[in-house]
Amino acid sequence: MTAPSLVLTVYGTPGPQGSKNRNAAGALYESSAAVKPWRDAVKSAALDALHHDDGWTALACPVLLDVTFSLRRPKHHYGTGRNAGQLKPSAPYFPTGKPDLDKLVRSTQDALKDAGVLADDSCVTDVRTGKRYVLTGEDTLRTPGAVIRVWRLNDPSKEPTP
Repeated sequence: MTAPSLVLTVYGTPGPQGSKNRNAAGALYESSAAVKPWRDAVKSAALDALHHDDGWTALACPVLLDVTFSLRRPKHHYGTGRNAGQLKPSAPYFPTGKPDLDKLVRSTQDALKDAGVLADDSCVTDVRTGKRYVLTGEDTLRTPGAVIRVWRLNDPSKEPTP
């Protein structure tokens, strides 16, 4: 595989999209208040990156989306008193609670579509994704956010044979 077509670093609290609630009047709204700010952050980072590429057109070809979400650790993972700021030995390495990974990907794909990175999120045929706590592995950030890589996938049936 060649280099990614686009690499973005987005800062902000990743917000899941998908779950809806109804208000007293019966109107639907996102259950997570973090969705809109997250989508705005992804869109802004994408537009900033695309601003320097005059020839960019929204990808309609098969695409691989690789996203590593960096999440803030809950306060209860840290000690108190003289151990404040130190991670408890019982603190899990991986975030297994909310937000759901598939809902984080959904909001991110929609923001990439809104920014003109993708013609439609249906062109994403392959997804590699993970959620980690900040500073706990490859591609994790110092603060909440995400590292996003977008690859154009080649059609093997149209590749020249050696």
